[in-house]
Amino acid sequence: MPIQEDPTLVQYSKKDFMSDQTIRWCPGCGDYSILSQVQTVFPELGVPREQFAIVSGIGCSSRFPYYMNTYGFHTIHGRAPAFATGLKLANPSLSVWEITGDGDALSIGGNHLIHLLRRNVNLQVLLFNNRIYGLTKGQFSPTSEEGKRTKSSPMGTVDHPFEPCALALGAEASFVARTVDIFVQEQRDVLRAAHDHQGTSFVEIWQNCNIFNDGAFDSITERKSRAEKVLFLKNGEPLVFGDAANQKGLRLTPRLELEVVPVDDSTRDQILVHDETNPVMANLLARLKPPFPVAMGVIFRLPRRCYEEAVHSQITEAKARPGAGDIQKLLLGSNTWVVPAR
Repeated sequence: MPIQEDPTLVQYSKKDFMSDQTIRWCPGCGDYSILSQVQTVFPELGVPREQFAIVSGIGCSSRFPYYMNTYGFHTIHGRAPAFATGLKLANPSLSVWEITGDGDALSIGGNHLIHLLRRNVNLQVLLFNNRIYGLTKGQFSPTSEEGKRTKSSPMGTVDHPFEPCALALGAEASFVARTVDIFVQEQRDVLRAAHDHQGTSFVEIWQNCNIFNDGAFDSITERKSRAEKVLFLKNGEPLVFGDAANQKGLRLTPRLELEVVPVDDSTRDQILVHDETNPVMANLLARLKPPFPVAMGVIFRLPRRCYEEAVHSQITEAKARPGAGDIQKLLLGSNTWVVPAR
């Protein structure tokens, strides 16, 4: 059931989506940028403000609903997917956005997240990934790199981290994307694409925690080296990166592995072209790590039937059957029995 979009809708501005609540994130937190981009994009989506609903779990990111002038629900640790699913089933016309963090979504909430993704409920999941537990003051999270020294791993964590986008693909997500808090225009493009997708849109947003994990992504996102470290994805275009004088591309080896090659007349025809509908390519791109460039943008997008559509279709079908709504007939049906008196 599509979200109701009204072409005669009053024109909103960013200010219309800013609440009167004091923002209580640490100065310099990457969450400020994400909040700003969401508030900028929402007025463009053609959705009445009263049809937006922001659902969050527990963590720094989960304060988000208070700062949006929309309906919102600050729920419990790891269970935001369950609340968001129920909300969408009860009122499919709502534009539901789940806000979560790497700890909330991938630790206590991991089971809820994967089932939301496989069911393909038509809502957006924004996962703020700062590779640390920020609200509880700096313990390692499910995305912290191996060897990370934190308050809960003073000798370095021995856990192998999750790759959130690869996890989402493994759970059969129909839309997977990655962006960064400081990539303003790219982040807005991803948010618009997530909204337009019919199904669960999973968006990983790298977010800097300048108090407990400052500079976690600097080696990749630093402006001077960004061209060499980031692969910006565009559907139907070659997978190339680097500056114009030193352009590189990705090609597939006979062993079905990606390799970096300079783009010239001898390699130009071998450079892979991004296909958002190809799950094999999506898995390769989701797992790229240095010395490869990190893939940013829409990694995978392949619409399929939404969960709430299937559920409401079954309800409509059941109501149309003869005898529907007869509770007495249901209670006395073939799956009941009588216990004889002794």
